[in-house]
Amino acid sequence: MKALRTGICLLAWLLCLSPALAQVKDLKFTPEDIKKMAETSAVIETKFGNLRLQFFADAAPNHVKNLIDLAKKGFYDGTLFHRVIPGYMIQGGDPNSRNPDRSTHGFGGPGYNLKAEFNEKPHVRGTLSTARRPGDVDSAGSQFFICVAPAPRLDRQYTVFGEVVSGMEVADKIASQPRDAKDNPLGPIEMKVKIVEK
Repeated sequence: MKALRTGICLLAWLLCLSPALAQVKDLKFTPEDIKKMAETSAVIETKFGNLRLQFFADAAPNHVKNLIDLAKKGFYDGTLFHRVIPGYMIQGGDPNSRNPDRSTHGFGGPGYNLKAEFNEKPHVRGTLSTARRPGDVDSAGSQFFICVAPAPRLDRQYTVFGEVVSGMEVADKIASQPRDAKDNPLGPIEMKVKIVEK
């Protein structure tokens, strides 16, 4: 029995420690890489309509490349907007949101972290920014949020890497959906993310 308790404690310790041990990506890019990413856009398809995203590749190239690469692999397809707050933002990109167990939503990622790329881009209506764990600036992965209203308190605290160029009425509709005490929509709002290259 003591060995079982020790094993369970060790497993719990490893699970708590594993996010801290995740690889932190911080790639370098050529001017040509930046230009290509800046000319690339993304479309988030939902049951309420589409959101078209434009990227700030010069301000946050690692975050832009990450979303593009994950979307091309189909990583986001079938995931949900798992956190919506009217007058603030909508959040998605967690692979755990495919799980019917809502208690796991908001805690998943791609298995690695991104080094923060804080910049001077403000959090205004339509801003695309990266979610992360509180207290760990280099903990962003696949999760992102879109502001439905200005949120200046987030400036230089979260990495802004793009903006919505069309479809903000869709974001507003998503933000207005009934939700539980953890701001998780009561009805699933699935997404599919497509990359559009020039």
